Amino acid sequence: MVVALLYLILTGAYLLVVPLALLFYLKQRWYVASSFERAFMYFLVFFFFPGLLVLGPFVNFRPQRRQVQG
Repeated sequence: MVVALLYLILTGAYLLVVPLALLFYLKQRWYVASSFERAFMYFLVFFFFPGLLVLGPFVNFRPQRRQVQG
């Protein structure tokens, strides 16, 4: 029973918790990241791709509309 609970916790972390944190991290740092940090971001997206696919339909990070002064 303990092993099944451990597998359930690890699966939830891999498919939901870490990808959600990764999405918010990418939203904050995407346009200001250094080249090393950007390569690390690409690695994380590759590593947590299944979780990002699960969360993709529910998360929408469109760019904010700019206010044009005229």
